[in-house]
Amino acid sequence: MALTVAASSSFASFLCDSRRCSRLHLRGQRKYKCNRRNLAGIVRAKQGESALQYRKVGDSELNISEITLGTMTFGEQNTEKEAHQILNYAFDHGINILDTAEAYPIPMKKETQGRTDLYVGSWLKSRSRDKVILATKVCGYSERSAYIRKNAKVLQVDAANIKESVEESLKRLSTDYIDLLQIHWPDRYVSLFGEFTYDPSKWRPSVPFVEQLKSFQDLIDEGKVRYIGVSNETSFGVMEFVHAAKVEGLPKIVSIQNIYSLLARCKFEVDLVEVCHPNNCNIGLLAYSPLGGGSLTGKYLDINSEAAKKGRLNLFPGYMERYNKSVAREATELYLELAKKHGLSPVELALGFTRDRPFMTSSIIGATSVEQLKEDIDAFLKTPRPLPAEVMAGIEDIFKRYKDPAIL
Repeated sequence: MALTVAASSSFASFLCDSRRCSRLHLRGQRKYKCNRRNLAGIVRAKQGESALQYRKVGDSELNISEITLGTMTFGEQNTEKEAHQILNYAFDHGINILDTAEAYPIPMKKETQGRTDLYVGSWLKSRSRDKVILATKVCGYSERSAYIRKNAKVLQVDAANIKESVEESLKRLSTDYIDLLQIHWPDRYVSLFGEFTYDPSKWRPSVPFVEQLKSFQDLIDEGKVRYIGVSNETSFGVMEFVHAAKVEGLPKIVSIQNIYSLLARCKFEVDLVEVCHPNNCNIGLLAYSPLGGGSLTGKYLDINSEAAKKGRLNLFPGYMERYNKSVAREATELYLELAKKHGLSPVELALGFTRDRPFMTSSIIGATSVEQLKEDIDAFLKTPRPLPAEVMAGIEDIFKRYKDPAIL
């Protein structure tokens, strides 16, 4: 279900799908009031009017904008003042969900860990909490990032780690509940962040799926978390979580936050798209890196350009270097040529593509300036919806030659 809603701050509280506005949604001991007002007064999708669309996340009662604001640069590339300016612009122009994580900002460092949340938390004080859908993430398994916990030698997705993660996140964010809590990456071994092949030799014992869900159930019962989701997950993981929830009567995951763009399609399209389909597990996709870490804007093709020098792929050597591989650059050049041929900007082509995918719930877009964010939002609003058939045919032609060039 997609609803077109006039994009302004007064409509950013479009949270619930219920037709009965007096309904109360119970999550543990907390009562969440329905923010949906009379549709006749809010949903004014006039013919030809350009506006963001809102979609329901899986089996939840969250209606989120087709753009989710990513915040991982806050505290590293962005000051607190800049973060607030970006947040204000986003929510004043129809975006109603932001995504953060206890690990942010990126790249992960002990000195800056949690700073993103602090910036978001100080901004939240100026907003009505029920008009902001807040998504965050608890870290998966890690031996290198144990500094995130007070007394841990390794991060895991077990009861103690999840509880501490949520308690600390709530403090930093200056709130008493999280709308969507996601597992940032799995507790078990999976191929991650550009890896393509599963290596059986790296298998290790991990926290059982049922145990993870029971820990989340406790937090839901306490009213600290409303819904749960996963990130960087596989079909196996999604099915195990869904099955465990069904058999044990535990909370079901409602979302999956995975990479998806013109440069990284296969990992989702091969079989996750079937698993997540509404007629199967009904898991909503929140796609991260729809611009391929910024590479699909074309700014990294000229390494001496001012935009390239300021871009994070160059600011942090080795970070997402897969986007700078020759084959990825070749594919990017072809996509840029395709965009130019059809009178589109590179951003319009890349974001128009993810926007129109039938399995897309929301695209996570980060920006280091209001100007960047404006361009991204405009791409959603001004690019033909859907992209013309000849544009999609061109995309598929390139895809046949360069399948996921950003995956190693």
